[in-house]
Amino acid sequence: MVLSDRDIKKEIRNGNIIVKPFRSRAVQPASIDLRLDKEFMFFNIEKHHVIDVREKAKDLMTKVEISAKKPLILHPGSFALALIYEETGVSDKLVARLEGKSSLGRLGLIVHTTAGYLDPGNSLKMTLELFNAGSLPIKLYYKMPIAQMAFEYLSSPCEKPYGSEGLNSKYFGDKNVKESDMHKNF
Repeated sequence: MVLSDRDIKKEIRNGNIIVKPFRSRAVQPASIDLRLDKEFMFFNIEKHHVIDVREKAKDLMTKVEISAKKPLILHPGSFALALIYEETGVSDKLVARLEGKSSLGRLGLIVHTTAGYLDPGNSLKMTLELFNAGSLPIKLYYKMPIAQMAFEYLSSPCEKPYGSEGLNSKYFGDKNVKESDMHKNF
């Protein structure tokens, strides 16, 4: 069951949902709005012509940083990793799903190509997988509203929260934009 605004605020007060910094005006009827941070990563296509998912590629991606005065321009067909400005987390009894904002979707911006899931027990700055599916470049600004997060209760608290010993929790507690660690699955 998706949490309402009332339950989101209650679980934040109880410490079962973490949103830092918290802004009460960001709470929507069944989600909370999140903003774009300043770190991005782009594929280094000058050095790499193929990605081997079994190998960690050196310099596969290049880091770029924006500021309040310098937006990022995401060109049509371009892909970038980015961060949510707020740290978000859930206890072992909740899960959260990151979703795009309708206003940006109408411009052709996809905010997560596949990984919009916040596992129980994890707290981090979520990574966005930005893709411009439109036909015009899009300017993206530091701290602009970029996504929303909805929360759901689990049927019971999980036995092994994300980050527990024995789990392959590659992105536990991340606070910086980070390229794929898929190679660790082999």
